[in-house]
Amino acid sequence: MTEATPSAPAPQTSTLHPGSRLSARIRDKALELGFDAIGFCPATLGPEARVRLQDFLANGYHGEMDWLADRTEQRSQPTALWPEARTVIALGLSYAPEGDALATLQNPDCGNISVYARHRDYHDVLKGMLKHLAQFVVREGRQAHPAAPEVKVFVDTAPVAEKPLAHKAGLGWQGKHTNLVSRQHGSWLFLGEIYTTLDLPASPPSGGGCGSCTRCLNACPTQAFPAPYQMDARRCISYLTIEHAGPIPLPLRPLMGTHIYGCDDCLAVCPWNRFAKMASTIKLQPRADLIAPDLATLSQLDDAAFRALFSGSPIKRIGRNRFIRNVLVAMGNSGRAHLLPHVRALTTDPDPVVRDAADWAMTQLESPTA
Repeated sequence: MTEATPSAPAPQTSTLHPGSRLSARIRDKALELGFDAIGFCPATLGPEARVRLQDFLANGYHGEMDWLADRTEQRSQPTALWPEARTVIALGLSYAPEGDALATLQNPDCGNISVYARHRDYHDVLKGMLKHLAQFVVREGRQAHPAAPEVKVFVDTAPVAEKPLAHKAGLGWQGKHTNLVSRQHGSWLFLGEIYTTLDLPASPPSGGGCGSCTRCLNACPTQAFPAPYQMDARRCISYLTIEHAGPIPLPLRPLMGTHIYGCDDCLAVCPWNRFAKMASTIKLQPRADLIAPDLATLSQLDDAAFRALFSGSPIKRIGRNRFIRNVLVAMGNSGRAHLLPHVRALTTDPDPVVRDAADWAMTQLESPTA
């Protein structure tokens, strides 16, 4: 892998930014709370963030995610969301797995759940940590400044340009798979932000880059990358298994393998992952029953059992029917004839999308060479 030439360091001056000591205390507190990366940047983004989002939407790459087309100005400019914001504190929390994230794909009897969804819902974990840090920022900021600072906490459910802000704050860069890549944590970082009215010094650039590496692009089973740094969500397995509500397009089903919730293929092959250490946050340790779940067992879940199994998990959000649809596609791709009775039982399911997936899986398992 070749590496892009890092930006030249900023010239040294003898004048210390008045917020430097405060930002150092915030950094120390963030690491104490369990964050793995932290950076600071002004609460502004250049026009390239807006252009990139507009191009993504104009190409229809967002698919059914209409919420991405809402509040585009806020998504591309922090002060459009909160005009009083002066600084963005960008935080990263590692969720790097132990061992091979794609090992489950070698067992056709098991479904593959994305690493980020094998434990507690990261939204809850990350937001709780962000709130603790935000309280510290207010308390410490009040001692350093006459006016009490204000803060707002965000995870990825808000209209925030997380990856461009993380890049600007020195946490890493947006790789060719469009996700953030870190020199220290590879492609395995949850991102969160604290907007504040405090004026804090910007962090230096992270350095690093993708160079000529194209492993992530080549690894995508459904060819969801029209070009480097561009992603067509309509072909992405994560989108298809989570955001897409109806029947999965027929041409894409055979390409999905045994992925049943999300996909890590492009993330897992990133060479920068060799520097990543396994997630240390206890709440992000994987549940044993979600590392390699049995497809036959999952296919028998009714709504109550689904809700019980995935209580506290992000998987619960998509609902039983969409999840069973995903399981059936995986069963159809498994090549395992012994799964036929379980598939057949779902051909009379009350949900039409489940029935459609069951009929398709039946055809695949009965005629594996078709």
